[in-house]
Amino acid sequence: MFTALSRQPCEQTGFRVLYKMPAIVAFVFLLLSIAVIVAITLVQLNQKAILSPGLKYGIVLDAGSSRTTVYVYEWPAEKENNTGVVSQTFKCNVKGPGISSYGSNPQDIAKPINDCMDKVKEKIPFHLHRHTPVYLGATAGMRLLRLQNETAASEVLESIQNYFTSQPFEFRGAQIITGQEEGVYGWITANYLMGNFLEKNIWSAWVRPDGAETTGALDLGGASTQISFIPEGTADSSNSTLNFQLYGYDYSVYTHSYQCYGRDEAEKQMLASVLQNSGSKSRFENPCYPRNYETVLTMKHLYGSRCTEFLRPENYNPSHAVTVKGTGDPALCMEAVSTLFDSTACRDRENCSFNGVFQPKVKGKFVAFSGFYYTANALNLSGQFSLADFNSSLWSFCAQNWVQLPFMLPKFEETYARSYCFSANYIYYLLIHGYKFNADTWPQIHFQKEVGNSSIAWSLGYMLSLTNMIPAESDQIWLPVNPSLFAGLLLFFTAVALLCLIFLVYSCVVSRMHKNTCHVEHVFAAE
Repeated sequence: MFTALSRQPCEQTGFRVLYKMPAIVAFVFLLLSIAVIVAITLVQLNQKAILSPGLKYGIVLDAGSSRTTVYVYEWPAEKENNTGVVSQTFKCNVKGPGISSYGSNPQDIAKPINDCMDKVKEKIPFHLHRHTPVYLGATAGMRLLRLQNETAASEVLESIQNYFTSQPFEFRGAQIITGQEEGVYGWITANYLMGNFLEKNIWSAWVRPDGAETTGALDLGGASTQISFIPEGTADSSNSTLNFQLYGYDYSVYTHSYQCYGRDEAEKQMLASVLQNSGSKSRFENPCYPRNYETVLTMKHLYGSRCTEFLRPENYNPSHAVTVKGTGDPALCMEAVSTLFDSTACRDRENCSFNGVFQPKVKGKFVAFSGFYYTANALNLSGQFSLADFNSSLWSFCAQNWVQLPFMLPKFEETYARSYCFSANYIYYLLIHGYKFNADTWPQIHFQKEVGNSSIAWSLGYMLSLTNMIPAESDQIWLPVNPSLFAGLLLFFTAVALLCLIFLVYSCVVSRMHKNTCHVEHVFAAE
């Protein structure tokens, strides 16, 4: 018996063969599972990419006194210091007059706007339509209509509201903005486009320009005009200063809007005044219209506005026709324009514009856009030029015969062409005697329509300001392995590793127990 046990004690050789191969396989699978877990984890963590949430879009309808313009803007959704880096991608001029002209028929306002909105839908990705905000800002034309007939103004805005309920965009309301808001939004636009708020450094990151100076803004609309700039020192009147924040920095801007001093309303005041002084009720001469030009205007055209109602004659008849003949006399035109301004109200105060309005001394560069630009362009001027050049062009243009103008103007439209002489004289008087520019500071004014593909208009500043209130989207993280698949693989190989480990531990324990049992049997057998 002793001899037999010595040859194969407890049959250990068979036991070792039985457990050795599975243990080796389990160990290999354990190592492989650990390797796979480490590998996919490292890949998932180190190869992930931060994706931009893409572009966001916004639509602004600039509802001016003479027409409505639709602008489409886009900006990166992650924004920069809480403000979107906005650019203009599309512009559409709505056919017909401004929305204030629909006071008696507000239901007709939808069709011309819809023509532009159909084009807008093609410019914005379909899946973003319902996330795209639409804002309508109405300016001086609607401000005047509200003063004249508040019910009519409300019905116009309500008609617009009803129209946009059927549109796929997120309509955020139609509002009549104040003259100060219009002025400061124009200032924001000008400085944004001039690169005074942001610029890209050598690493393509947006930073604030070092030592950048801001640019003043001069806006001439149909019913109002605005001047906005950062004055030297602190403004004395808080009523004329607006404070706001853009791109993480605070700004304090002087701005003033002159109601009834837009180009169209100012001309109506001048014509009504000339008619009043002519001594005739049906015919008068206008020194600002070109020579040999004659037209017929209604009394409603001259006196129907809130800006001219104080000049209405006692026997006012809106449909009464008045013949106006142009004489093309620049000197008399300037004299007629001067009557629109009250310079005596300032009483020799230094910080004072016309009509007794507080204004700090003009400082730095200015950009003159809208009506300022179009008038200068009609005189074959643009950009920066001297006051002498402007006066020379003004005098030459005003002396022209009506039949010559189609050959002189880049674009001929009777309503505008007949009034360019008045506009030029008006701009001269407004800038020199009103805002107190002079021959030395005039060259600091840059007459400009747009920068790149973006129009200089208050609507872009409006959009920039509104993006402060649009929450930024979170960055999207791209992972090389789908999160669900990654979790499944991680769980599977962890389970395999655990099972292999458990099997190895079990095998080791069983092997040790079997070894100890055999050792005891061997001892007893030897005895």
